[in-house]
Amino acid sequence: CIPSGFMVPKGWEGVVDYYKHADQTERYIPWSRPRVEPPTDAGTTDTGVFGSTSFSLTRTSGESFWHDIPLQPVGESDETIINLVTEIPMRVTAKMEVNKSAPHNAIQQDLNKDNSPRYYTYGTPFFNYGLIPQTWEDPDVISTQGYAGDNDPLDVMEVGSNPLMMGSVTPCRVLGSLELIDEGETDHKILCIAVSDPDADKIHTTDDLERVKPGTMQRLVDWLKRYKTSDGKPENKLAQEEPTSVQEALAIIRETNIRWKMLCG
Repeated sequence: CIPSGFMVPKGWEGVVDYYKHADQTERYIPWSRPRVEPPTDAGTTDTGVFGSTSFSLTRTSGESFWHDIPLQPVGESDETIINLVTEIPMRVTAKMEVNKSAPHNAIQQDLNKDNSPRYYTYGTPFFNYGLIPQTWEDPDVISTQGYAGDNDPLDVMEVGSNPLMMGSVTPCRVLGSLELIDEGETDHKILCIAVSDPDADKIHTTDDLERVKPGTMQRLVDWLKRYKTSDGKPENKLAQEEPTSVQEALAIIRETNIRWKMLCG
């Protein structure tokens, strides 16, 4: 029964109806899975329904997000500037990623073990997430911690102020990196800021980042360690909670670029 004054009868009927039919995904959608148009870059083409396994995003030109986009902007002489391919724009909870086996390495939604679309449930990402093209974390490379590479391109967390469009290619400045140990694999996270960001001229290292945007590193470390806990999984580990220097991050990028070249023959 409903306690007196707890809720209007129609509201209570809605609650009861939800719990009777919560498994009908076309009828009720959890708050973390909004039905919106995908925030995609103008140079891309998408098919299917965003938020479902049918969604797929490719470059209109037919290029691979992973193999055909250069690691750095064409003509760039500054080694700290790399290209970021955005897979998950800031504030988007759908867990998108480049599919290594799909034609043109399309960006598609990651899947849970039951093949349902995967979402971030720990909170709304406060960063843009993506990859550095023409890089590869080789499983044959064992880290100093004893873990093998995760067989993916290098991941990037962009810490600027604005969302970047899904599938966009954005020149970014490398600030450092964090080494995540994710389910027994090495998963480096390169930290960067878009050179077009209003604060980019003031941020060249993670120390600069903390001075201009205090608390950002602590939030990044918290997210990486705990973002899976809301799904009932244990905390991830970091090799260390202090970020690497710019030069150490660049060494990781150079090594994974060499490994990508080996992968591609």
